[in-house]
Amino acid sequence: MPWSTNTALQNARTEKKDEFYTQLIDIDKELCNYKQYFKNKIVFCNCDDPYESNFFKYFAANFNFLGLKKLIATWYSTSPIAFTQLPLFEVAGYEWQPNRAYKIEINEVYDANGDGAINLADVEYLLKTWKWKNKLTLLKWNWDFRSKESIKLLKQADIVVTNPPFSLFREYIAQLMDYNKKFLIIWNQNAITYKEVFPLIKENKIWRWLTMNWSNRYFLVPDDYPLTEKTWKIKNGKKYAFVKWVRRYTNLETNRRKEWLILYKKYSPKDYPKYDNYDAIEVSKVSDIPCDYDGIMWVPITFLDKYNPEQFEILWDSRYHDGQDFADDINIINGVWLYRRLLIRRKK
Repeated sequence: MPWSTNTALQNARTEKKDEFYTQLIDIDKELCNYKQYFKNKIVFCNCDDPYESNFFKYFAANFNFLGLKKLIATWYSTSPIAFTQLPLFEVAGYEWQPNRAYKIEINEVYDANGDGAINLADVEYLLKTWKWKNKLTLLKWNWDFRSKESIKLLKQADIVVTNPPFSLFREYIAQLMDYNKKFLIIWNQNAITYKEVFPLIKENKIWRWLTMNWSNRYFLVPDDYPLTEKTWKIKNGKKYAFVKWVRRYTNLETNRRKEWLILYKKYSPKDYPKYDNYDAIEVSKVSDIPCDYDGIMWVPITFLDKYNPEQFEILWDSRYHDGQDFADDINIINGVWLYRRLLIRRKK
């Protein structure tokens, strides 16, 4: 996706702004499908200020329901909400300091407000009072997920769940693979075209979350973010950025990944033109993949939303192949350049 078509991310990238917070309703709809993976596991949210991150709040509120062993979050204290909350008390013996890295570790959540239920209200209460004072720690290394302390926490974690900083996505996904971690993360659909990421997709080491059809979404952002009137809205006094083509990436299996795409179109040279300089046919829509063609097909990158590795083989994308950069010069039909494509083939 050209950055110009996603103004919110373009402006934020220019200003080095990475605080895009996923809405709780979106998290709840998705993560309930992965409940079986969390029992007796340590979940690490390594880019999550607990005062703003709905990932942290979701796992804390559902700590007992999911049967978690421990929940850990680390963050950098530039958060406007955390800045107003944490000065209320000292953190692990330290006076509150802005622009420092912190962590919180919890291994239980209880009915803190005495209303007879364990839910998000208890999490909010615990965060805003002294109840979790001893759970908050000032980290020695004033850095992000790449710090020594964060990596040490990563090693002990079973599953990482977060909305990582999009300006550092390549480094972030590389770290998860280096330490062989299970994960559920959110980013833009164009991540699969990165030369550092595409080989992982091709080799079935990562794939998209397939349990809910996400596309365009609003993310909570700080008030000072560089957004135009067309890319944000105000709701209940908070600012939300509009981000196009949101996708989720994971290496946790679901039954949806085993579903076969129903093919009903028949191949004909008229309907499926070949490329000028490559022996492959153009399939402009995933729903138009022919059921009777065994050769190479070029399909939109949205194909990954329907990808079943038992039905199709991903060969490469239209720019990168075995580490070679084709510089977008092979996806041309009748002299017209087409946007990035995936090269696939049906398995017999």
